[in-house]
Amino acid sequence: MRDIHFPGRSPVYGKNAMVSSSHPSASLTAIETLKKGGNAVDAAVAAAAVLSVVEAHSTGIGGDLFCLYCPFGSKQPIAINGSGKTPEALDVEKIRTLEDGSIDPYSPEAITIPGAIAAWDLLLKDHGKLSFNEVLSPAIKFAEEGYVVADVIADMWARENQKLNRDDDCKSIFLKNGASFQAGDVHYQKKLAETLKIIASEGRDGFYKGKVAEDMVSKIKSIGGLHTLKDFEEVEVEYVEPISTMYRGNKIFECPPNGQGLIALMILNILSGYDLKALDPFGAERIHLESEATKLAFYERNKYLADPNFYNIPVSNLISEEYADLMRKSISKENIITNIPNLILPEHKDTVYLCVVDNEGNCISFINSIFQPFGSGIVSNKSGVLFHNRGASFSLDKKNPNFIEPKKRPMHTIIPGMMFKDDLPIMPFGVMGAHYQPVGQAHFITNCIDYNMDVQKALDNPRTFYFNEKLSCERSISEKTLAKLREIGHDIDICDLPHGGGQAIKIDRKNNILIGGSDFRKDGASIGY
Repeated sequence: MRDIHFPGRSPVYGKNAMVSSSHPSASLTAIETLKKGGNAVDAAVAAAAVLSVVEAHSTGIGGDLFCLYCPFGSKQPIAINGSGKTPEALDVEKIRTLEDGSIDPYSPEAITIPGAIAAWDLLLKDHGKLSFNEVLSPAIKFAEEGYVVADVIADMWARENQKLNRDDDCKSIFLKNGASFQAGDVHYQKKLAETLKIIASEGRDGFYKGKVAEDMVSKIKSIGGLHTLKDFEEVEVEYVEPISTMYRGNKIFECPPNGQGLIALMILNILSGYDLKALDPFGAERIHLESEATKLAFYERNKYLADPNFYNIPVSNLISEEYADLMRKSISKENIITNIPNLILPEHKDTVYLCVVDNEGNCISFINSIFQPFGSGIVSNKSGVLFHNRGASFSLDKKNPNFIEPKKRPMHTIIPGMMFKDDLPIMPFGVMGAHYQPVGQAHFITNCIDYNMDVQKALDNPRTFYFNEKLSCERSISEKTLAKLREIGHDIDICDLPHGGGQAIKIDRKNNILIGGSDFRKDGASIGY
């Protein structure tokens, strides 16, 4: 039990079903969806649709999705890749760039065709119980009748004021007299409500064909984009084979590339060679090992991760025990890695995350995103669709597997996770936070397994992230620990915003109960009954 002399959250318990999301309205919507006869898939899509309204800086119908779904009785989850591609007419020579040579995240070239609605449609048709109309009705109501802006969301809104002022259609929806909405304000998205009504009636065709698609293409073309109606009509999302690794007797599943779930598995594989439970969970030794594992795994990420339809990624080699052993040889407990060796692979034949476990035993790990806060900041004129800017993840280096090309998916940061034991699902989980996500997942899993933390405490645990040659630490890391990390050689940066957020639901099969956790770094809640 947590020390109740200090602020914090207890985990949430339930006997029948559990939902965990980054916003109370989304969690409540999911519970209501379950109680009216829906299953985990219906509840997840309903919650994601609500989040598209009430947490618009993080997600929306103009973005992408990845999902792991485990129907009751299955020995592994079904994986869905709901990420979209670049337009067929993409002209690499005309891509707008920033001063550092990267793709301009506010340009039409950063807008890939959104895949979320196609993925929602596929999930509901193949695995849901309710109609699109029933599932989307709560989100439509929030968009039409208004919702109250929450604290964390209001803070993100204020930080993105400059972006929201760039596009007139965006400004008209997301700013009030040129200023961001504040906590406690009521915000409406009436254009989005009408678009959701069309999708509720017509399914995916209501988004990728007809007047909504025409409006989106018209807007993108008006700012110099090369997207066509054909690009939208031909959107395909697909079932893919999940990838996995064992960590201390537990099987961790992820979606395969073009997402970075592979990197979470690599970090766990490296850490599995150390006796973490003998280390202070808040101490420098543990943080150092995690940051060095991150350094090595991200080096491989930048070298290999891309659309597997364009590049043969050696997934089985990268998550092999032999390669983890090889990477560990580069790690010293006394010093940091300053020059990452080019190891040879051994021969070897602001995103939203939510999870639901329903009363039938189905469970889903579901992540929906528009990439950067408020995505591209570009909104379609009539339909109110805020476009993501996931295409900014592409490389402009022709030698990089993630080089931008026509009809190609970019490297994706969003990754849902699911843990199994003895061929049974025991926890859908996820950690938001762009590039941080695989590190956050590894940190969360080691908290649960090595330190026996409950799901809420495991999410609350202080976080660090090695990225771009800095070890970025939350303010909750002690001065003693920071001093030790500096002594080892780490260049410490105290982050302005904390690292990500997260949700998880543990399925306690011994007591036949569900235990939910929702990260304090967001406005969310776990609800069970």
